[in-house]
Amino acid sequence: MGRKVLILNADYRAISICTVPKAFLLVYLNKAELVAESEKERLRSINNSFASPSIIRLNKYVSVPYRNVVMTRQNIFKRDNNTCVYCGKTTDLTLDHVIPKARGGKTHWENLVTACKRCNSTKGCSTPDEANMNLKYKPVKPSFLMFVRDCSGKLEEKWLPFLSKAR
Repeated sequence: MGRKVLILNADYRAISICTVPKAFLLVYLNKAELVAESEKERLRSINNSFASPSIIRLNKYVSVPYRNVVMTRQNIFKRDNNTCVYCGKTTDLTLDHVIPKARGGKTHWENLVTACKRCNSTKGCSTPDEANMNLKYKPVKPSFLMFVRDCSGKLEEKWLPFLSKAR
């Protein structure tokens, strides 16, 4: 899989990702401007060398409908980086309700986390505080752009300021 480019709307909000060739074409046709280029590579033709885009911004504002991330087991695991939020283990994983359902906990993004079976069993029907188990972070509902990763599974550093503004 090739490297990806972050697309910003005219107001600098992240709206999508695309391939390097598509991003280059948008810039070349003056439909977008280059915000950041890749230091790792350049695009070359027979006679010229061009900056390889990492982030582009559309010249005209595009109305984008709200994109919701569906709450599924796989998406919760992905949000938590396939790691137990209590001990950091990456195998034998399941879901855990931070506030147990038996105690009024709801099934939503802010109350579901990835846990290994051992930690889930140890916590049982207790809250993390009662079980003396600390969450590594507070679970949140992700935006669709939180799942944007390159082929190595890491976000490009240059993208982070723009992704924090994504809704």
